[in-house]
Amino acid sequence: MTPYESSSFFLYLFIPLIPAVLLGILGASGRVRAVWILISTLGMIFLIARPLSVLYQIVGYLVYEWLLVRLYLAYRTSILGKNRANVFYLMLALSILPLVVVKLNPSFIALGFWHTVIGFIGISYLTFRAVGILMEIRDGLIKDVQLLDFISFILFFPTLAAGPIDRYRRFLVDLYKPLTRQEYGDLAIQGIDHIFRGLLYKFIVAYLINRYWLEPLNHTFGWLPTLEYMYVYSLYLFFDFAGYSAFAIGVSYLLGIKTPENFDKPFISKNIQEFWNRWHISLSFWFRDFIYMRFVLDSAKKKRFINRYTAPYVGYFLLFGIMGAWHGLQLCYLLYGLYHAGLMIGFNYLDRLNRTWKFWGRGPFWDGLAIVVNLHFIFFGFLIFSGRLI
Repeated sequence: MTPYESSSFFLYLFIPLIPAVLLGILGASGRVRAVWILISTLGMIFLIARPLSVLYQIVGYLVYEWLLVRLYLAYRTSILGKNRANVFYLMLALSILPLVVVKLNPSFIALGFWHTVIGFIGISYLTFRAVGILMEIRDGLIKDVQLLDFISFILFFPTLAAGPIDRYRRFLVDLYKPLTRQEYGDLAIQGIDHIFRGLLYKFIVAYLINRYWLEPLNHTFGWLPTLEYMYVYSLYLFFDFAGYSAFAIGVSYLLGIKTPENFDKPFISKNIQEFWNRWHISLSFWFRDFIYMRFVLDSAKKKRFINRYTAPYVGYFLLFGIMGAWHGLQLCYLLYGLYHAGLMIGFNYLDRLNRTWKFWGRGPFWDGLAIVVNLHFIFFGFLIFSGRLI
C-alpha cells in the first residue's frame, strides 16, 4: 500500500494519530511520545507493507544498514579510527549498494530475480537517511546511535515513501523534546493545515489537472500539444508532489515531529539557483551539503583545479548527474540532471558577467521578467523529466 494514495491508508492513520493527539494534549513527556512514535512506526510498517515479502525486505534492509552504522561507529571511536577516506568510502558504497541494485534492475531485465530480493517503496529515502548518518559520524557530529532511535528515524512512517528527508540529529531533538500543551496545540494546528492543503493539492487540483487536461494530451502529439503538455505536466507534478509532502509534514506535526518543509513557492523563483532553494528543499539541501559542498571544499583543499570556477562547475555536474541517476537510469532522467547542471553553470556565468556589463536591471519589471523566463527553463526541464521528448 502506497502512503497517502488510498482511503484505507487514511483510515489506518487514525490508529497512531488519536493516541498521539491525546498524549500531546495531556502534555506527555518527550520520552513517552518517543516510545509511541516507535510503536506507531512499527505498527504502520506492518500494516502497509504488503505482501509480507515487502516487510521481510524492509526488516532485512534495516538490519543491514544498522550493522554498517554500528561497524563504522565502532571504527571511528576506536584507537584505529583515524578517519581514513578509503574506509569511509567503503562503508558508503556498502550503504548505497541495495539502492544501486534496485536502480540497475530495469537495465538488467534478465536478472529479474533481484526484484524479488529487494526493492520496496521508499528505499531511496531510507538510503539518504542512512548515508547521512554515516557522513555525520565521519564528521564527528554523531558520537552514538541507539537502535530504537535508529529505527524511529529510518522508518519514520509519515515520510517513508517520498520524504521530506530529515537529518538524524535534528530528528532526535524533536523526538525527545518536551512539549507543553500550548506548544503541541500550535504544532497540531499547523499539522491539520498541512493535511487540508495536501487534500486540496493532491486529491482536487492534481486530480482535475490529470483527469481533464493531462490524460487527453497523452494521446495527442505534435509541436503544440507537446508545448501544452509541458505546462500541464509541470503543474500536475508540483501539486501532486507538494500535496504528498504536505500530508507527510502534517502527520509528522501531529506526532510532535517538525519535519522540514519541502516546497516554498518554487514557481516564483527569479533564477535557477533560487528555484533549487524552493523546490524539493530537503533533497536539494541534502545533495548540496553532502555532495556538492564536500566536493568543492575537498577540491580547494587539494588544489585540484587551477581556475577557481572549475570546481563549482564540475560539482554541479556531479550533483545533478547523481540526482538524475537517483531518479532512474533512463535517458530522460540523466538528461534532466545534465540539463540542470548546465542551467546552474549558465546562471552563475551570466550573473558574474552582469556585474560588469549591467545588461539585466533591477526592479519590479526585471523581477517579473526573470520569473517568467526562469519558469520556462524549469518547465522545459520537467518536459525532459517526463520522458515525452524521448
